[in-house]
Amino acid sequence: MLEKKEHDYERVILIGLITKLQNEDKSKEYLDELEFLAYTAGGEVLKRFTQKLEMPNPKTFIGTGKMEEVLAFVQDNEVGTAIFDDELSPAQQKNIEKILRCKIIDRTNLILDIFAQRATTSYARTQVELAQYEYLLPRLAGMWTHLERQRGGIGMRGPGETEIETDRRIVRDRIALLKKKLESIDKQMAVQRGNRGSLVRVALVGYTNVGKSTLMNVISKSEVFAENKLFATLDTTVRKVVIGNLPFLLSDTVGFIRKLPTQLVESFKSTLDEVREADLLLHVVDISHPSFEDHIESVNQILDEIKSRNKPTLMVFNKIDAYHPETIAEDDLVTERTEAHFSIQEWEDTWMARTHGDSIFISAVNKENLENFRKMVYEKVRKIHITRFPYNNFLYPEIYHEEP
Repeated sequence: MLEKKEHDYERVILIGLITKLQNEDKSKEYLDELEFLAYTAGGEVLKRFTQKLEMPNPKTFIGTGKMEEVLAFVQDNEVGTAIFDDELSPAQQKNIEKILRCKIIDRTNLILDIFAQRATTSYARTQVELAQYEYLLPRLAGMWTHLERQRGGIGMRGPGETEIETDRRIVRDRIALLKKKLESIDKQMAVQRGNRGSLVRVALVGYTNVGKSTLMNVISKSEVFAENKLFATLDTTVRKVVIGNLPFLLSDTVGFIRKLPTQLVESFKSTLDEVREADLLLHVVDISHPSFEDHIESVNQILDEIKSRNKPTLMVFNKIDAYHPETIAEDDLVTERTEAHFSIQEWEDTWMARTHGDSIFISAVNKENLENFRKMVYEKVRKIHITRFPYNNFLYPEIYHEEP
């Protein structure tokens, strides 16, 4: 009988920069997120390395002295993988690998790897594979010898592991083939969306790991996969939901993240069609995360990219049960009160003013304030329904005249 290992985590280190565009606090925050990404991918972070530079070193990302420090740690601690917080150029990746002699991946590759783990349907796998090949194409020259020596694990799932001998021509052919396959699936999905009839469509959007799937389960009484890891949901799930006596379609979409690889935004455009075609967006936010306002901005930027920023939107601030404001001691006359000290009530007043009342604060896990949430969704869906079908009150008279 085989002995069970305590864990199968890959030993990794994280490397990031402090620059004029990314101060120390912001760098720490990005590395926190990178550590969660590494954990999601199956990594155990042994140490973080940061360096202050005006801009990344064009040859090795970090400076010579810092690289020597990293190399010493890698050799002393049997580190298998070094993960860089920004996208590395093909030349940087090749140079760093020659020095550190371990697997080198960047944030983009890490996110692609997590997507490869999470993709369960043929459609999602095709989307991820396309993004991986597009990332891989400019890096072919230095990748194959590296992959032959370091097979498997974080960053190595998908095309790299099984097609070492692939050359640029074959990769380009594969990209063309995958794009054609996605076009075909996109047409099928467009027909499916068209066949759903005239029900109002509502889409859950938000940063990754804010509780969209948990909220979907609570509202629709379904069993959508939810987990406290990043990108638990890749495939869009659509459910018919009835609140009061009003039916509508609710879709759960892939979570967004800062520095989301452009290859993924491109290949997942069809998945985001659910957002484009929605009549109402429920923008779910993790109020307990210290950078939730940055997350909101990141989501809004992607909504801008897919031309969905101006849709009717209800801001849903989730995880109020996990929110803990910072406190100031009574005898502390130095510390200045900031937003970090806001109570939930203060945040509620702030966002109600910013969104003209289109905000609500809930806990999907504890089912706190869900009744008010349902009422707000009902009213918004009802308003869209009545505007779209002003003469159909004989079909749904209760919707036109009653409250939920």
